Amino acid sequence: MSLQVCEIFRSIQGETTRAGFPSLFIRLAGCNLHCAWCDTGYAREGGTAMTVGDIITRVKAAGGFDHVTVTGGEPLCQEDTPALITALLGEGYSVQVETNGSLPVSRVPDGARTIADVKPPSSGEAGSFLAENLRLLGRGDELKFVVADAGDWDFFLNFIEKNSGLIDSGVVLNVSPARGRMEPARLAEMLLAGGINARLNLQLHAVIWPGGEKKDL
Repeated sequence: MSLQVCEIFRSIQGETTRAGFPSLFIRLAGCNLHCAWCDTGYAREGGTAMTVGDIITRVKAAGGFDHVTVTGGEPLCQEDTPALITALLGEGYSVQVETNGSLPVSRVPDGARTIADVKPPSSGEAGSFLAENLRLLGRGDELKFVVADAGDWDFFLNFIEKNSGLIDSGVVLNVSPARGRMEPARLAEMLLAGGINARLNLQLHAVIWPGGEKKDL
């Protein structure tokens, strides 16, 4: 079993409810979408072939982290990603998987947390989210909506209105300001004015390292 790995590094988790905790990131190469404001375009292709065993060895040597984040690119594009997640869980690691929401999250093994994006109009990939994924998400999983403008905000409101059960499902709703497009304070005001029980999801790593994220290892 082999995967194309873009990078493996330790850093501070910048997003989701685990923000602020040290995380070991496994960034897999390849993606099936072309989001307008993607900040990891370098992971779209290439990478280094590594076996699951090789990756686990690197993870064990890292030490000093709260959880493992399997990300991309789009990690579910690769056939052996579920085997990697299963191996990480088998070693006792807490694992979360960041996915763009366009592929079935049924491929994420039980025991790992799913963090799924719902792409808004400004991304150029609106409509890519698989509706069937909603029934596969449960307590502890998270959805992320990036908001760049009023159109994206309306998209978010319409999505949660259409899927009203999300509010009580235990799935955490994150709204993130698109860097350089939406001021965090403005999005916070919109969230408060709407009376919506969602989490303002700032990129903490960009606050800590505005000149570029520190990547240990």
